[in-house]
Amino acid sequence: MPSPTRFTRLNIGCGPEPAPGWLNADRQPAAGVDLVGDLCTGLPLADASVDYAVGMHLLQDIAWPELPAAVAELRRVLRPGGVLRLGLPDLDRAIDAYRHGDAGYFFVPDEHARDIGAKLVTQIIWYGSVRTPFTWGFARELLQGAGWREVTRCAFGRSASAWPGIASLDNRERESLYVEALA
Repeated sequence: MPSPTRFTRLNIGCGPEPAPGWLNADRQPAAGVDLVGDLCTGLPLADASVDYAVGMHLLQDIAWPELPAAVAELRRVLRPGGVLRLGLPDLDRAIDAYRHGDAGYFFVPDEHARDIGAKLVTQIIWYGSVRTPFTWGFARELLQGAGWREVTRCAFGRSASAWPGIASLDNRERESLYVEALA
């Protein structure tokens, strides 16, 4: 690992909340976005130019056929031994809440969906923005299929790697699963 003051860490899909001290990238230009690019068409970064990357609630907005290219693009920009950390909406948790009748799990207000099944569907597709739901098994297979090694499920705020701050961008603990993979 490089010295702690000489690494590049990529916050991919940062949206309107870029993180200080990160190379913040998004498809849309905005204040604090350092790099505008699309995972599906290629990021304007050199091969092996990033030490580690974090994407919080990013991949679910990509259509299933485009996911292999997107995770391959992330692998391309990471240095050998680099780590990717993802936060993904956890479909298994949503299904468990549905099966247990836990309507309070869902962020969908009653005026949008009263029935727990309607809440489940609305949350899974998040009003039409989610194109691909994720489970741990699906995330693992997707990453392994793109050549990632040591795909690990992690807890909120806890990393399987030693990269400083890699879990600092974790959010949405209640609804998310966290995954790390080695390039």
